[in-house]
Amino acid sequence: MTPWMRFDWRLGSCTIAKLCDLVDKVRSKNAGPFWLTIDVFCGNDETYRKVENGLSTQAVANRLQQPQEKLKRFSLPDLHVVKFSLPRPHVQGSRLDRDMHGAQWAIALSDIELDA
Repeated sequence: MTPWMRFDWRLGSCTIAKLCDLVDKVRSKNAGPFWLTIDVFCGNDETYRKVENGLSTQAVANRLQQPQEKLKRFSLPDLHVVKFSLPRPHVQGSRLDRDMHGAQWAIALSDIELDA
């Protein structure tokens, strides 16, 4: 069993681990009134390499229901962080904005499965 596999007792077999099973923290926040940022804190070099190689920008774009060309990816190996920035669906604080602080976007990404 690889480090990014886990045993699912309900299924009686191994499954691919979710991002939240591997990393220290997934956090989202405002990056101004027009942008959101999602940070994936890996904690160590080994986990960072697994996330860097196993978490594709296309998979993140699909999960967040955003076109890949609108997503910006930043890899910060010295900090063991992978960061994604994307335009907010609505301007922060506008009548249609339902997440002023941008905090709910991390949940959508935290249970994504990594590519082997």
